[in-house]
Amino acid sequence: MNIFYNPEGVGDVLFVQLTTERPAAIIVERKNNVALIKNEETETVIAFNLFDASSYFTVSTVGQVELTEELGEQIQEALVKNDIALELELDFTPKFVIGYVAEKEKHPNADKLNICQVDVGEETLQIVCGASNVEAGQKVVVAKVGAVMPSGMVIRDAELRGVASSGMICSAKELNLQDAPDAKGILVLEDDKKVGEAFEGTL
Repeated sequence: MNIFYNPEGVGDVLFVQLTTERPAAIIVERKNNVALIKNEETETVIAFNLFDASSYFTVSTVGQVELTEELGEQIQEALVKNDIALELELDFTPKFVIGYVAEKEKHPNADKLNICQVDVGEETLQIVCGASNVEAGQKVVVAKVGAVMPSGMVIRDAELRGVASSGMICSAKELNLQDAPDAKGILVLEDDKKVGEAFEGTL
């Protein structure tokens, strides 16, 4: 779940993204201060907007808002107050984690792409990577599906030239790290980093 708030830009509205799916068509249903955004085909709720958000709780962050247990409970209470029967599934696991490139093979349909099997602790992700410096045996920073990059881009499951890819192996520049080099290529970490742990860099 990703949460965004920009009172000066768009007003006192909390934007809550529940999934990274991008359906072909959506429908919007408004009830009191909540606008539910649904996949038109399945009618599942993929996002919602909470209007007059500051009347329910205080949000001091502008831009992406960190999901905490307290905020999750407050948003759930706001839905109840607006007669919305939607049970939120709160995920507090980190979206930027330390990964280990266990395997690397050339993409069969693209010379400049590689298919990497990346261990992120509890699972191994298949990630298609175009960086020329990616190699098996490296510790790297992985943006998992659902992560919001500093640029605002949301990481989604994708298919690159016919091969499924879940997540992104990041460069220092993509992570907006201080003194990030201009040279292209992923950020390779020291080998003492623990696979699966949250990446604590400045995002």
